[in-house]
Amino acid sequence: MNTAAGLLIPFAGTTLGAGMVFFMRGLNVRVEKLLNGFASGVMIAASVWSLLIPALDMSAAQGKVAWVAPSVGFLLGIFFLLLLDECIPHIHFLKSDTPEGPASKLKKTTMMVLAVTLHNIPEGMAVGVTYAGVLAANSGISLAAATALSLGIAIQNFPEGAIISMPLEAEGLSKSKSFLYGTLSGAVEPIAALITILLTNHVLKVLPYLLAFAAGAMIYVVIEELIPESQEGGHSNIATIGAAFGFVIMMILDVALG
Repeated sequence: MNTAAGLLIPFAGTTLGAGMVFFMRGLNVRVEKLLNGFASGVMIAASVWSLLIPALDMSAAQGKVAWVAPSVGFLLGIFFLLLLDECIPHIHFLKSDTPEGPASKLKKTTMMVLAVTLHNIPEGMAVGVTYAGVLAANSGISLAAATALSLGIAIQNFPEGAIISMPLEAEGLSKSKSFLYGTLSGAVEPIAALITILLTNHVLKVLPYLLAFAAGAMIYVVIEELIPESQEGGHSNIATIGAAFGFVIMMILDVALG
């Protein structure tokens, strides 16, 4: 039950964020940059404290050279997301350079949802692999640490849900459809988490690789998408401040609960 609840916490964050479409009128550019920066900070901190450090500790506890498995897993995660990025058609979160019209709006909507869905895969994997560590014996990952990661991802998903649903409503979609698209973009997370658990629950030896793999995939998203978009145009300092707060909040969550 604890694992099931933990897998659904990030999805709840996306849903709540998408629900902001019913209460707010559009997103100010400064708010968008703040939210993107905040999401970047959370993902960087989660990658370090919740994934890479446990991967190093677990690898050392297995009697191996501590840095080998995390290094290999991290690079594999980077290249896996690079491959997905090339193979799945999508547009960046805040891009709006497609032509107008009903057909193009539908295409833009679909590609925006695909973009967020793509980026939610590593987050789901990260949650799944930490809970797999909780379920496996002698992994060194506690339920509190896994819950901290779930909460951190949920906090990061809240603005992400809003960043999807509110621009879609501004493009002419109804509030209910915009909310639905924003919510569906997060549905891949518990699915990816469950698949990861099913694949790793009985293979403790590869957990350091999988933890680092999830970290690499998340860092790819931050470097490729979130940071460049948050730094475009003016008010880039707002995104930097958001990243700092996101990083500190996730660090506190992990240290306090883990």
